[in-house]
Amino acid sequence: MENLLQLLFWLSAGLIGFAYAGYPVLCFLLGRLHPRSRDLPPSPSRPRASFLLVVHNEQQRIEARLRNLLESQSAPDDEILIICDGCRDETAARARALNDPRIRVEEVPRGGKARGLNHGARLASREIIVFCDARQSFAPGATDRLLHHFADPRTGAVSGNLEIEPSTAGAGRGVDVYWRLEKFVRRWESAFDSAIGCTGAIYAIRRELFEHLPVDTLLDDVVIPMRIANRGFRILFEPEAVALEPQRLDPAKERRRKPRTLAGNYQMLFRYPGWLLPWRCRLWWQLFCHRYLRLMGAPLLLTTLTSSALLARTLPFHRAVFAAEGVLLFLAALGLIFPRISSRLVTIPAAFLFLQWTSVMALLFYLRMPGGRRSGPGVTW
Repeated sequence: MENLLQLLFWLSAGLIGFAYAGYPVLCFLLGRLHPRSRDLPPSPSRPRASFLLVVHNEQQRIEARLRNLLESQSAPDDEILIICDGCRDETAARARALNDPRIRVEEVPRGGKARGLNHGARLASREIIVFCDARQSFAPGATDRLLHHFADPRTGAVSGNLEIEPSTAGAGRGVDVYWRLEKFVRRWESAFDSAIGCTGAIYAIRRELFEHLPVDTLLDDVVIPMRIANRGFRILFEPEAVALEPQRLDPAKERRRKPRTLAGNYQMLFRYPGWLLPWRCRLWWQLFCHRYLRLMGAPLLLTTLTSSALLARTLPFHRAVFAAEGVLLFLAALGLIFPRISSRLVTIPAAFLFLQWTSVMALLFYLRMPGGRRSGPGVTW
């Protein structure tokens, strides 16, 4: 029994450590030691772009967002497609009031983002589709930074970099750290092959590579790039193509948003199981390490705590480990209860515990979804 507990402890602790530290280090080493070249021949002009926004009741933001695209991002031959997804306010009217020939507004019944993306992609007429949201704004030169990479015919999609204003809440400060870690991983995944997913607020794809999405898709900014990668193209990350997020990471809002987002990982796992087969998907191991291994964090953490607690009765080493785990849990709880504490010793454990809690809530969210929404119209191998 002691040997079994030792095995469970080291296996669970090792997998947690690899998910949050080992895999990022591995990506960094692979990116440094085996970088894949980016063939970018000189081009007299950048490709034309169709900017696609699917919005719902965004009358307060739409004018500023469109001015940002018109004045600093789009070229005369570009187009901006606004898909008003069941809008019942003045979003469409305010977009049309700008009276710019590049803007095209389509009003459709409420159907969700994936349905809106399908509709917008059918309307897009330029070589590249740039996906964006109403809330963020693009920094100067962001679009050119994205489109520059499509001079390489192997490039299928390029993700930009979402910059979020630092949080003032304890757990939020810790989540800031994990978001920076996420971008670090994407950067170095991109260096040796392809990033797993894009940033929904700013990314671009070749129009002809877009495939119709199941209308209940939760993680369109991962599913779309993964489908493109499975056709042999690369998914790149461009840190200089910046989208600015005006809202801070608020733990209260993240508790509502994050479970739905993470549920998309469960949906993707069961809808596209073939993506984990080495002979079907070259990115299978990256997908597992980057996305699915993190979903196992809560049960792995529980296994680590339980096994070390049982081993602590007879082994001094595990008594010290269990005591250290208790201190970390206390600091995490302190950060969640008292969000004004700003010390990294508190905010990082608090964010880690918060992320494990949201992954459990995401599983419950996924299991409460109707059966058809969980599995989709058919499993794709």
